[in-house]
Amino acid sequence: MKVVAFKRELQGSGASRRLRNSGQTPGIVYGGTEPAITISLDHNALYHALKKEAFHSSILDLEIDGVSQQVLLRDFQVHAFKQLVLHADFQRVDQNKKMHTKVALHFVNAEVSPAVKLHGATISHVANEIDVSCLPKDLPEFITVDLANIDVGHSLHVGDLVLPAGVTAVTHGANLTIATASVPAGHVSAEAAAADEKK
Repeated sequence: MKVVAFKRELQGSGASRRLRNSGQTPGIVYGGTEPAITISLDHNALYHALKKEAFHSSILDLEIDGVSQQVLLRDFQVHAFKQLVLHADFQRVDQNKKMHTKVALHFVNAEVSPAVKLHGATISHVANEIDVSCLPKDLPEFITVDLANIDVGHSLHVGDLVLPAGVTAVTHGANLTIATASVPAGHVSAEAAAADEKK
């Protein structure tokens, strides 16, 4: 994905306010061997890009005054109640160094799992993203979590995930829970209802 930005000379809250009033968003690019530089971006383009999941977990081609470099979105601030992006931080990417970032989880096949099909259970997503380490070329847009085999009372953990080649989960020694299946209070499974009728 491509992002166009411009070098920003003036700094400080007054300069940032004037920038925002003119439809621009202040930002910064840091990391690598080069010094950090302050930039400005088109607010509307950035606002709509932030709505795309891929923008948060993909290597971006950031073009600054015609020169392109690869970066990762590291942080952004939005206004408390206005549809306004206040600031964006980008980190330069080195293709030869492993990076540490968060990747979104996509849950599939819940409706065919024993927990849902047989017991009417609810599957709760405990986490919607995980920390991973990988080279930039191996960074996935998202990681698929297959719920087809989950049953009532069971949980899926990070260790159960099938990660793409070259990608490792960063868990600091804990096998974190990703999803759990439980029957809502007061809900009777089809099997239990049938057994009661036979009594």
